Amino acid sequence: MPWLLTDSRFVSARARRVPTLLDIFKMQRLPDARFSLCSWALRRNACGLISGAILTFGAGSLEAQNPTLSDLDRGLQLCNGVAGSGLDSQIDGCTIIINSRAATPRSLAISYNNRGNALHRMGQHDLAIQDYNRALEIDPGHASAFNNRGVAYRKKGEYERAIADFDRSILINPNYAGAFGNRADTYRVMRDFGRAIRDFDEAIRIQPTLNGLWNGRCWVRAILGDLISALADCDQALQLEPNVAAVFDSRGLVNLKLARLDAALADYNSALGLEPRLASSLYGRGLVYIKMNNQAAGDADLAAAIAIEPEIATQFAQYGIP
Repeated sequence: MPWLLTDSRFVSARARRVPTLLDIFKMQRLPDARFSLCSWALRRNACGLISGAILTFGAGSLEAQNPTLSDLDRGLQLCNGVAGSGLDSQIDGCTIIINSRAATPRSLAISYNNRGNALHRMGQHDLAIQDYNRALEIDPGHASAFNNRGVAYRKKGEYERAIADFDRSILINPNYAGAFGNRADTYRVMRDFGRAIRDFDEAIRIQPTLNGLWNGRCWVRAILGDLISALADCDQALQLEPNVAAVFDSRGLVNLKLARLDAALADYNSALGLEPRLASSLYGRGLVYIKMNNQAAGDADLAAAIAIEPEIATQFAQYGIP
């Protein structure tokens, strides 16, 4: 099972020969961003502790605030997602910067982009799109904002609009692996597997260390029946990051189609150990149990999968597995 990628950018002073944060705000500007690739599916906010003072800001009251330099410092950290207290506070931090009138247009666009990412991860895709729109009004060359808006459209099922945004992102930055990967996954959902494979190939050429790209190509190759190549892709994804449920799920599908039942069962068990409600792994494991003549266990897994995702049986039939 593949996953999508959004990009955040850091609004931060560069390490060499830059003024302090205090000086930056005195000069009424924020420094340029640096690039950081992150998956929308990351479920962890790997950040440190912050002062409790910033937590008193509510998103609805920020417009009336007149933030101090200390507040702006904390807002900067929160908007970057490195200050440690979750998506609501990241939204608050970005809003502090947006309302501060201290940011350059570039940094303002980054703040809208990062707030859009936080809203996206909360499932508020329409609000996220509004922020990405604002980022792109300010900076029409913001490749990350096009990519991220494309991911939001993809999540809403607006695939043609998603493809158009990924196209724009790639036009701006032809070496943008995440945009190629996201376009590939959108083509996969549209069942345009030839284009999906070509985009995964290009994304892997650009950034071969990103495990989600190998996993995505593994999944598409498994659907197409190129099973040995698919297995090699999933193995590579697990070498890059060994504890990702989606990759075990993909490899489980490959092994199921190869009739390697013990290996498929082990993969599905690994996936479910990490994500117990992963419907595709429950359904796949149910099929494995039935093929192993354990009808009761198989029926239980199939029923659990269908309860989570009612269309899962139709999906597996499309994968070539009745």
